[in-house]
Amino acid sequence: MELLTDIRIKDIIDILIVSYVIYQLILLVRGTRAVQLLKGIIVVVLTWALSIWFNLNTLQWMMNQMFTFGVLAVIIIFQPELRRALEQLGRGKLFRGSSSSDEEHEVTNRISQILKSVNYLSKRKIGALIVFERETGLNDYLESGISLEAHITSELLINIFIPNTPLHDGAVIIRRGQIMAAGCYLPLSENPFISKELGTRHRAAIGMSEVCDAICVVVSEETGQVSLAINGQIVRDIKEESLVSKLFEELRPKMKVKGKTPFWKRKGGEGANG
Repeated sequence: MELLTDIRIKDIIDILIVSYVIYQLILLVRGTRAVQLLKGIIVVVLTWALSIWFNLNTLQWMMNQMFTFGVLAVIIIFQPELRRALEQLGRGKLFRGSSSSDEEHEVTNRISQILKSVNYLSKRKIGALIVFERETGLNDYLESGISLEAHITSELLINIFIPNTPLHDGAVIIRRGQIMAAGCYLPLSENPFISKELGTRHRAAIGMSEVCDAICVVVSEETGQVSLAINGQIVRDIKEESLVSKLFEELRPKMKVKGKTPFWKRKGGEGANG
């Protein structure tokens, strides 16, 4: 009886460890192209299972041939993700995770770099559109631009949006601490109540925030005003303190205060939409 209990405990521990490893791997590939590749692999595995179930010999032979070279193909296809996982494992971050204070510090640094670039661009009336990816992946829009996967710095953001440079037209998409792509094309809002004063950048920011949970920061090239678009709403000429506060509130990890009234519905904010 004791032996049986011991075996069950080992099985439970084994299942928990494997489950945790799978969970960490899912977190690693979430929001990347690897998600779509994983879906393709699942389809192939299901096809192989069906070929065995219905005794489809030819299809089963084809699947067996695919699996023969499948391991090598997976290593080649998932090379960036595997390299990142090994790097994190070497740093001790894959299974340890980061504390909330470390993550908040990273978000603060990120916002600081964004603010420096926005202030620079705003003073010189240089148009810009910066998109922050959150839970909804933006891979479709990333593929419309030029891949960068660069660390966020104010200098890089400023150089991207300088007029007459190859990447200045379009949006920059940021995923966590990286500038994933520049020159990205976003969907324009079809809301008929949007102010006619708003140009393509503002309509793209609103349109993007309508179709997903992304946050968009816009710098107007006509006025230099900074605007913030969330959930299909836009606040024009937002002040620096409000911008920093809202970005930190929305981007910091899992610490949103429930029950708060959306900032665009608060008293005094009714005339901000346009």
